[in-house]
Amino acid sequence: MTDETTTSVNHHKSFLIILDGWGMTQHSEASAITHAQTPVMDRLLRTHPHAFGSASGPDVGLPEGQFGNSEVGHLNIGAGRIVWQELSRIDQSITDGDFKENPAIGEALKSAKTTGRLHIFGLVSDGGVHAHIHHLKAMLALAHEHDIQNVYIHAFTDGRDTSPSSGAGFIEDIQAFIADKPNIKLASLIGRYYAMDRDKRWDRTERAYRALVHGEGDIVARDALQSALQKRYADGETDEFLSPILVEDYKIEDREIEERDIGDPEAGITQSRIQSGDPLVCINFRGDRARQLLKAFLAFDEVDFEQERPQKHKGTISTFTAYDETFSPFVHVAYPPQRLDNTLGKVIEHYGLKQLRAAETEKYAHVTYFLNGGIEEPNQGEDRVLIPSPKIATYDLQPDMSAIELTDTLVPKIESSEFDLIVLNYANPDMVGHTGNFDAAVKAIETVDTQLGRCLNAASEGQYRTLIIADHGNADVMVKPDGTPHTAHTTAKVPIILVEPDGMTTSVGTEEMNTTKNSTKTGGRTLQDGKLADIAPTLLDLMGLSKPAEMTGRSLLE
Repeated sequence: MTDETTTSVNHHKSFLIILDGWGMTQHSEASAITHAQTPVMDRLLRTHPHAFGSASGPDVGLPEGQFGNSEVGHLNIGAGRIVWQELSRIDQSITDGDFKENPAIGEALKSAKTTGRLHIFGLVSDGGVHAHIHHLKAMLALAHEHDIQNVYIHAFTDGRDTSPSSGAGFIEDIQAFIADKPNIKLASLIGRYYAMDRDKRWDRTERAYRALVHGEGDIVARDALQSALQKRYADGETDEFLSPILVEDYKIEDREIEERDIGDPEAGITQSRIQSGDPLVCINFRGDRARQLLKAFLAFDEVDFEQERPQKHKGTISTFTAYDETFSPFVHVAYPPQRLDNTLGKVIEHYGLKQLRAAETEKYAHVTYFLNGGIEEPNQGEDRVLIPSPKIATYDLQPDMSAIELTDTLVPKIESSEFDLIVLNYANPDMVGHTGNFDAAVKAIETVDTQLGRCLNAASEGQYRTLIIADHGNADVMVKPDGTPHTAHTTAKVPIILVEPDGMTTSVGTEEMNTTKNSTKTGGRTLQDGKLADIAPTLLDLMGLSKPAEMTGRSLLE
């Protein structure tokens, strides 16, 4: 960066709107976006410069073919460079052997040699958003290599970043992997709805905690686990919402049981509960959905359990990544965060300009913490708008979420032209898309389209140059080829649309949407295709500001 720091610097105001989970569909029959009435977006794609952005795989620092997610997307957007993600970092560490020498993991193993017990927990799937089954296998193999006497797996089932009933297959995979390792036992299964809540719904976290620590849940014999899972699926209970299952370490031929209530003193689950001095390893590499359960083990004051306050865990705790800055005195971190200098927010701060970040609860961390490169504290001159997300079980019950209230709050701020850069995230396409409810996702898309129109009208009033993008795909594929719900993200390209202040009318015609790139050149500008790392340089170009050397992305303006 140059030494120029002044509020009098000549610049244009800019507005970034992130439609979370809005991919450019390739499968129209499976797409909630295609089926929705979206007059605003249709007009934009007919009449404004637009291009397509890559939001998956190596273009966002992930392995080839791996779909993106909100954390990855916002990190890349804010950094203006490809940010190699923890999934790739850990993969490489396992491949080159550094994983076996990791000091934080070593602390847990050293403690386990003394206690004879080690608990490994986290999301068990190949979704690659919060964790990966490959990393669990590496951890299990290492524990076996160190001859830890008793290793207990507490598996959080996915069904959100993977198919809703794919968990049985992942569990079967783990069962096969540990079949020749008698010191390793599958101890419990808990749906991520309970174990990985991030919205302070402490009743959910408490249920997971009590299963892990107090052994509360349905008891299933080890050899009957697969049939028990199939019964849950048949009853409509999918992986995400799996109520706790405790695995009894008896063979079915020895004891003819499948599922029983807790309380039998002969049940083989007592030893698999987490006891206070036991070392713990959490394999999740994404922190936002791992924090809450860890706060319970650390007995943070904010933990609001109904039955009793948890006691602070006395054993060693190691986590694959840093989940929260406040954990640092109590937790060993295997892969500390990478330092990202001169992110978009820092550049705006450097020029002495004002910026605003706005989202509802579900995406608030993404437009603040992740967009700022993993920094919690706001930049100087950075204001924030947080609108609470609805307190409901699943967002298909309220597809609007809090988008209308968010827009109501934001429109006067846009019209006032007070801020030099505004970043807004609409959560609906992603969060409702994850439910697998096609009709609800259509409604979510239509809601966002309407709110987008309101924002563009306000942006015209405030004379903002607006860039509309998405961070990854989701609602663009809601149905799998076999007709069952698709709840995961996609590798779809995402839209990049430029709207100049003199072309923001949102009145629409009846013509069919034309998605030809740059079908109309507004103000003589066109856009090139790119990737999420190009968004910050493009915004700075729109504002007339220089990008720092650390930003290796390029402006997409032509």
